[in-house]
Amino acid sequence: MRTFADGPVFTPVHRRATVVRALLALLAALLPLLAAGVLAAPAASASARAEAAPTAALTEVTNFGANPSNLQMYLYVPDNVTPNPAVVVAVHYCTGSGPAMFNGTEYASLADRYGFIVVYPSVTRASKCFDVSSPQALRRGGGSDPVGIKSMVDWVVRTHNADTGRIFATGISSGAMMTNVLLGVYPDVFAAGAAFAGVPFGCFATTDGSEWNSACANGTVTRTPQQWGDLVRGAYPGYTGPRPRMQLWHGTEDDVLRYPNFNEMIKQWTNVHGVSQTPAATDSPQSGWTRTRYGGTGDRAPVEAVSLQGVGHNLYAYGMASRVLTFFGLDRSGPAPQPQPGACRVTVTTNAWNTGLTASVTVSNTGTTAINGWKLGFTLPAGQTITGGWGATYAPSSGAVTATNVSYNGTIAPGASVSVGYQANHGGNSAAPAAFTLNGAACTAR
Repeated sequence: MRTFADGPVFTPVHRRATVVRALLALLAALLPLLAAGVLAAPAASASARAEAAPTAALTEVTNFGANPSNLQMYLYVPDNVTPNPAVVVAVHYCTGSGPAMFNGTEYASLADRYGFIVVYPSVTRASKCFDVSSPQALRRGGGSDPVGIKSMVDWVVRTHNADTGRIFATGISSGAMMTNVLLGVYPDVFAAGAAFAGVPFGCFATTDGSEWNSACANGTVTRTPQQWGDLVRGAYPGYTGPRPRMQLWHGTEDDVLRYPNFNEMIKQWTNVHGVSQTPAATDSPQSGWTRTRYGGTGDRAPVEAVSLQGVGHNLYAYGMASRVLTFFGLDRSGPAPQPQPGACRVTVTTNAWNTGLTASVTVSNTGTTAINGWKLGFTLPAGQTITGGWGATYAPSSGAVTATNVSYNGTIAPGASVSVGYQANHGGNSAAPAAFTLNGAACTAR
């Protein structure tokens, strides 16, 4: 593995070995492909590198709590840490380590500027890859790496009185896959994540003890948005609270975790949030980049995806961490603001009995222009299944549902409302959906 330069940009080596004998030997050759070596950005000047150097020391924390896979915990607490600080968990690539992630990214120097704490988990198993494959890793409290990382977060919250509403995860390659896993199994812990060159939650799943899933890596695993979303929801059955926002980065020429995985992640996380797969906003913040936002148009949309034209697996470059902080809402003092709602308001009331319920939903246009044709997106709590409805067509009947206008109520004038509703079965949880989108834009919910 190549050594790191003395600066905020790192360039881990990614190699393929030609192994043609036993399956274990093949696995040993494939695992290094997960190394998310970051693409070396143009070297910063000596003065810029010195300015970006962290001012405090990276320390190792031991005995931090339940740790079934023997992870190491490295911690960066800036000298000017704020009261009730936010926490960023920065997850390394295969063959990497917590200290390598500390030395090779800007999160520590940005922590100096904004006062948050950075946790750097570090794998001790031979592959130096995070477990994103085993059944234990893909369910809440199942064991393996996610449990250890959750213990690290809990330790920081206890020790530094960290803000439990501002816990974030980001990672590269294997770390990006772990970011997807963490947001799936601990949606009540993480407010948002940023995944660089990853795959969807559950895509790398195996049952034979292997850490590598060739079909997923090659981009040949495709599912419907509902199927992808169900994998996430199945990691924590019964959870009905808010879901973490997700920022996704991928290069079109990624030859390790191929580019089709990018669209599959978009399908998954838009479904989890119950928002349209049609972007609410599209722009190009930098030459060769296409950024799409789903469910909102601002910096903290529910899902943001950045496609990098002509870029391979080693896509991370100096400066990208600042864009991550913008998405997290940490590039300013104070708590991160919530995504701004669109020009709509949804009011819902439910009437429940033993195994069923009805929900009455009023959709109001709070904007200044008419809405001509509408789709209302929401996620039903676990265990609920729609059996009938009025005022709209509903599909699918469970999970992330889209209600589409019928012929007589497709136009909502400014200041006007439409009333629709549905009947559903439930398994004990008769709550109303927590959030709604109208044509992909988040609505104020009451």
